[in-house]
Amino acid sequence: MLQLPPIKLPPIKLPAVIGHRGAMAYAPENTLASFREARKRGAAWVEIDVKLTADGVPIVMHDDSLKRTMGIDRLVAQTPRAELPAEVPTFEQAIACFLELGLGCNVEIKPSEGREAETARVAVETLRRCWPAALPAPLLSSFKDESLEAAQKAAPEFARALLVSELGEDWRSRADAVGATGMNVGRRKLTAEGALAIKRAGYVLSVWTVNDPEEARAIVGMGADCIITDAPDVIIRALR
Repeated sequence: MLQLPPIKLPPIKLPAVIGHRGAMAYAPENTLASFREARKRGAAWVEIDVKLTADGVPIVMHDDSLKRTMGIDRLVAQTPRAELPAEVPTFEQAIACFLELGLGCNVEIKPSEGREAETARVAVETLRRCWPAALPAPLLSSFKDESLEAAQKAAPEFARALLVSELGEDWRSRADAVGATGMNVGRRKLTAEGALAIKRAGYVLSVWTVNDPEEARAIVGMGADCIITDAPDVIIRALR
């Protein structure tokens, strides 16, 4: 049987500034309060992290453990949804909040070890079922190639971005393998040469996590399309 290559989506249109985990410079990260704070401070989009509880419920949480953000020394993957603090929103609750606020979203698939494909499949099923038509289509991103591959197979209509701390020699082949149209790159090791290579290859370039106004202006000058920041109001003012 003839094997057709995967369809590559057109590049997604992103705002110049996205609030990192909401607006975590001002409110607890990945909470409804943080999303509301991001909107209050001018963000049109936020970036969030989605992982699964022990009973397979997608929640908004960055770490594998609840200790840093909730003060509970317990792994998310071993905790049922019913035993999580009320401050931890489910992915569905977050989506409802985005509709209320008119927020777009970069959904980072942040799986616990061994749940890369499962987390992606649950995340995109939730998006298909719950994402409002009134909002701009979301962007999926992940450090995990397996998660992006699973997302591509389960819901190819959602745009994808490969997340990297730095550009390796294989960044282009990895991005192409998962049908990514974007690269979300850490600011610390991004060079002007790397930014130019990404843009020349036709990818949307988002850079995280940039909180200094002068650095944000310099990164945009290198060709970045989008800055992901803990303080969206500060960076929005800096880029005007």
